[in-house]
Amino acid sequence: MTDKKTNNENPADKQQSAANNTNKQGQASAKAQAPKPAAEKKPTPEKQVKAEQPAQPAAAAPASQPSEKPGGSKTGAIAIALVIALGAGLYYHGHQQTQTQNSQMAALQQEVSQLQSQLQSSLKTSQQETLSQVNSSLQRTETSIEQQEKSITGLQMALSEMKGRRPNDWLLAEADYLVKMAGRKLWLEHDTASATILLESADHRIAELNDPSLTPIRQAMHTDITALKAVARIDRDGLVLRLTSLQEEIGKLPLANAILPEAEVVETTEVSTSVDDWKQNMMTSLKNFSDHFITYRQRDGSVIPLLTPKQDFYLQENIKSKLETAIKSVYREQGELYITSLAMAKDWAEQFYNMDDPAVQSFIATLEALGQENIEADYPSKLQSQALITDTISDRLRQQVKPLSTEENPA
Repeated sequence: MTDKKTNNENPADKQQSAANNTNKQGQASAKAQAPKPAAEKKPTPEKQVKAEQPAQPAAAAPASQPSEKPGGSKTGAIAIALVIALGAGLYYHGHQQTQTQNSQMAALQQEVSQLQSQLQSSLKTSQQETLSQVNSSLQRTETSIEQQEKSITGLQMALSEMKGRRPNDWLLAEADYLVKMAGRKLWLEHDTASATILLESADHRIAELNDPSLTPIRQAMHTDITALKAVARIDRDGLVLRLTSLQEEIGKLPLANAILPEAEVVETTEVSTSVDDWKQNMMTSLKNFSDHFITYRQRDGSVIPLLTPKQDFYLQENIKSKLETAIKSVYREQGELYITSLAMAKDWAEQFYNMDDPAVQSFIATLEALGQENIEADYPSKLQSQALITDTISDRLRQQVKPLSTEENPA
């Protein structure tokens, strides 16, 4: 019971001391309130019991002074308002700091995400560059390995040729070269004569070997030689030379005069001996006399005029152009174009040059003879001996390379 009283009286004592201090009342009340501040220092229970006995008479002081309560309530309200304002200010300040910290945290998180994305992109690019470099290095390595393998194979074949080749093998290689040259002459230049000579030379080289295993090659060579000899021989150089000579002769050919239609036949009249025909005889005599001064002939048909010098130049150039086209057709073996070009040149020469002149007649006869020449031929599509001799040489080299590989494997 003593503890409860002390706890209930302490606030009243505090209010009494505050009221006495503010209103400045008598000394008795001030003395009674003097020991009360010690109660603010949380005294022990024993001290609180001792202090309760003199505090009892002072408890009735507020009851005797009811006029002092409004001032104390105002002060408490002001204190409460100040506390509330201070709390609100502290809350607002804390809220503002929290928002600032949140914005700073968001900015920091955004920067961190940007740095992470940049780091990932840089890692991806570096990985791609590394992969591309590795792939390129692998490709270079593979190509170098392939080249080295090819060089090793070539060295092995060369070594086998130097080690195991017999003197007669050179003749076989020479025959292979002659057969390949014959094919080039045939298909690139269409020179059957040279191709035939080259095949005959290759056949002589193989005959010197005196090897029965090469008989199929010789038989194929003779078949190719027979086929080449059956091809029609075309003297292209001779045809071109003749056409070139005709081009040089065009400027010397005489042009034809104006072509006039034939005149009508004029009947000649004679003076009769009869006197009765004196009028007719007079007219006949006057006509015969006038014919010595004026000759009149009647012609029916179109007249082809002479060519001007400018037209003559164009005519010569056109004929030369047709002959040049014929020359190109000889080398290209275009028979239809060759015949058409010569026919047009012949028609122009017959139309505009003097056909009575021997040079013109020889020019036209030469064009007709050249137009009858054949400039096309059927050539063999392939030479049978070429594939056989190439396969034979490859087989012999392969047989010589095998011992080298078997010796290298155990090592």
